[in-house]
Amino acid sequence: MTGRRLMMLKKGLACRLTQGQDIDDPRIAQLRRQVIQKKSFLRQVYREWYAVITAILPEGERPVLELGSGAGFLSDFIPGLITSEIFYCPGLSAVLDGQALPFADGVLRGIVMTDVLHHLPQTRRFFAEATRCVQPDGVVVMLEPWVTPWSRLVYTRLHHEPFQPEAARWEFSSAGPLSGANGALPWIIFARDRTRFEAEFPKLRIQAIKPTMPFRYLVSGGVSLASLMPGWTFGLWRRLEDALQCRMGGLAMFAYIVLRRSS
Repeated sequence: MTGRRLMMLKKGLACRLTQGQDIDDPRIAQLRRQVIQKKSFLRQVYREWYAVITAILPEGERPVLELGSGAGFLSDFIPGLITSEIFYCPGLSAVLDGQALPFADGVLRGIVMTDVLHHLPQTRRFFAEATRCVQPDGVVVMLEPWVTPWSRLVYTRLHHEPFQPEAARWEFSSAGPLSGANGALPWIIFARDRTRFEAEFPKLRIQAIKPTMPFRYLVSGGVSLASLMPGWTFGLWRRLEDALQCRMGGLAMFAYIVLRRSS
């Protein structure tokens, strides 16, 4: 498909609420929240992500911090969740930068995030802060884009964010809090450069990497495109993906990544 046809396709499928909006404008978070609540299929995608993330957290009384809470509703799943964003959004607990956390050592039970790590231009700063702020045996749980032959095709042709698996460095220049990104960064750090990560951050042990969801987020339209499927088909698509578990290494568009903080 030619570039011109791709542009016409994306324009035709664009979600009316967010079409033409500056993605670095803080108001976009509120619009995206409306999109998630209006689109039944997409809302079910988020509910599944949140259920998996919540189940991984260790028990305890210490708080859990969510980075990049803007458009989401993870606080419905985790009581007392500290919700945060890089810019002000109504209803959130804090405005903060994940690369410079305003918490004392070891006070957090966990840090959770959905599609956030690949927006951090200095990920090493975040890993250092997570090592400092998360309690021993606490976790960092992420849902992030993943690199597979299928996801390369989708992310490079249909998605607005940069997706550069060949990038030599973990760092990138950030044009804005949401527009600055490398969608391939989680794969680069935890797969391609895993040995380097383990050497630099030995207290953040990689407990699990689970590639997932090759089709459902795509057909939901995400927050930028119109939904391609009605909400009642969600279970059918989930069963299809369950049947393809043995092929996730070549199909997955996302991965759950769990880091466990050692003593």
